[in-house]
Amino acid sequence: MQATAYTYDPESRSGQVLLDDGTPVPFDAAAFDAGGLRLLRPGQRVRIETGAEGGTEGAGPRITLVTLQTF
Repeated sequence: MQATAYTYDPESRSGQVLLDDGTPVPFDAAAFDAGGLRLLRPGQRVRIETGAEGGTEGAGPRITLVTLQTF
């Protein structure tokens, strides 16, 4: 699935992406580390993979990997 980087905190290695419908979805350090990235800038197009739904009701998908979109 593709998304756009929205926020990123280099200290916690977590942030949010925007899905194509504009929905913000958070990612944690484990998802960022799984993608092998060192930095992420807002506006970059990324590829994400999702796992099971989040732990809280209505939380939506849980991102398990964030990496740069390649063609």
